Amino acid sequence: MPEYKAPLRDIKFVMNELLDSEAHYVSLEGAEDATPELIDAIIQEGAKFAEQVLSPLNAVGDREGCTWSEDGVKTPSGFKEAYDKYVEGGWPSLAAHPNYGGQGLPDSLGIVMSEMNGTANWSWGMYPGLSHGAINTLEAHGTEEQKQTYLSKMISGEWTGTMCLTESHCGSDLGTLRTKAEPSSDGSYSITGTKIFISAGEHDMTDNIIHIVLARLPGAPAGTKGISLFVVPKCLPAADGSAGERNAVSCGSIEHKMGIHGNATCVMNFDGAKGWLIGPENRGLNCMFTFMNVARIGTAIQGLGAAELGFQGSLAYAKDRLAMRSLSGAKNPEGIADPIIVHPDVRRMLLTQKAVAEGARALIYMTAQKADLVERGKTEEERKDADELLGFLTPIAKAFLTEIGYEAATLGMQVFGGHGFISEWGM
Repeated sequence: MPEYKAPLRDIKFVMNELLDSEAHYVSLEGAEDATPELIDAIIQEGAKFAEQVLSPLNAVGDREGCTWSEDGVKTPSGFKEAYDKYVEGGWPSLAAHPNYGGQGLPDSLGIVMSEMNGTANWSWGMYPGLSHGAINTLEAHGTEEQKQTYLSKMISGEWTGTMCLTESHCGSDLGTLRTKAEPSSDGSYSITGTKIFISAGEHDMTDNIIHIVLARLPGAPAGTKGISLFVVPKCLPAADGSAGERNAVSCGSIEHKMGIHGNATCVMNFDGAKGWLIGPENRGLNCMFTFMNVARIGTAIQGLGAAELGFQGSLAYAKDRLAMRSLSGAKNPEGIADPIIVHPDVRRMLLTQKAVAEGARALIYMTAQKADLVERGKTEEERKDADELLGFLTPIAKAFLTEIGYEAATLGMQVFGGHGFISEWGM
């Protein structure tokens, strides 16, 4: 399994030389604390966490996977302990709003952390990663009571969040979803239905999971115009703010996937679970786009991570594997053959992977800066321009970078030859 080494030189080049992050942070409202010295220290510590804590668990997660039982889902060995260290280090609150316990640093810095965590161990990174979208959705569309109830716990990392859209008969075509929400006399709603492919839908890393759920109210218009959004906690918040009585939501099973075995991809059953409306009735899909756009950037980072980790693994192998001689003469005359990195086609494959990773990083970081400006730009015009460009770049980053990230990782396997298809090499 490749040992991840955070590409700090490449990361800092994009931040400092290409995108001038120092000037960018100065231009933002409320980012006065984001000094170059602080940013550098945070990135250095984040790299240590990714390399020393998360990367060693990557193979463990792939080998063990998650285990389902009637009581819930057990994550692979070491995952919960790593999450506890993540919370103790204050990482979940890095780029969150200070009103709810966040550190208030720019979102673009959080994206750097997401890259390193995800590349080191994507299965693990999805557990806290999905919480960012849930937090943003509640901040943007939730009631003040909902914000007070959930945000401080989620920002601290005590609770995590999920996105519950897909059903067995509908994924992209959400207009046909069947999950129902019946109004209750206390102002809550009874949520009934089944969602599938819910990443991190159930796990043992926190004592509560906050589900953001699309459902349909009685008499709602057909199609996407009749979808509403709800917050449905695994455990109902108690009067003191802790996780209280278990709600009527459960994990019916977990999917057996070809990859990311360490992340629980769940079938979630809502059997009259208590939930609360987020945003206006029948405008749920509009509100959910706040979450979906965060998830799209996360998916783009997955493409970057596949390219970067594949490059690191195949580069190390190409330097070590001996086969034949260089066309321009022996480069390892004392050995039986030259390392395969001297061969033109191997170099082409390595350089292509490197180019994909560097280009992906630049696009993602630039997009993240636009997100900073949408939230913290100093003028209305600046915020509006950034929002338009962000809306344009986000789906491009998600779709294009996952495609070329996959192609880059495939080239990494080709560098390994037959060994690339053997699990112990981790490709």
